[in-house]
Amino acid sequence: MAATREQLGATAGRPHPLLFGTILFLASELMLFGGLFAAYFTLRAMAAAWPPPGIRLEALEPALATAVLVSSSLTIQAGIRALLRGDAVRFRRSVALTLLLGTAFLGSQVRGWLTDGFGIASGAYGTLFYAMTGLHGLHVLAGLVLMLVLLGRWSLAPPPASEAAEAVGYYWHFVDVVWLGLFTTLYVIR
Repeated sequence: MAATREQLGATAGRPHPLLFGTILFLASELMLFGGLFAAYFTLRAMAAAWPPPGIRLEALEPALATAVLVSSSLTIQAGIRALLRGDAVRFRRSVALTLLLGTAFLGSQVRGWLTDGFGIASGAYGTLFYAMTGLHGLHVLAGLVLMLVLLGRWSLAPPPASEAAEAVGYYWHFVDVVWLGLFTTLYVIR
């Protein structure tokens, strides 16, 4: 038997504990990524040339992958809205499409890692590039796993409350926003 919002301490004007916990978790993740951005910009300011000579990043495929990831934020949100309206079929389809888009983004990121022509041992730039994009890639992978769990839970009868889907949506939007910062930093500003 699922606990009601009142049993969990959620009342009018107070968020559900799962959503509050998700927001706190994402705040801590924001600090983690903030530290990586601070390290990147500190080293960039201290370097004579940044990125170092010999490192050339193509931005076209990552730009297309960025568009795919941003569109996945729209599909997960559409799924959550469908769920809140009681449309479980549209919810499942939207989450499945989000899974597909997220997997395509992650595949593009892995392909880039294999073809960029430099590695994590290529000095400070390589270390930070792979730490930042690798950590983000792990977050994308975690989001994909969460969506699989979400779809599995919604195949049960009766389905669980919508707060789990909302929490996964918050997480996925966070992953997208972090990538926009990474893409801008690594591929646009350089």
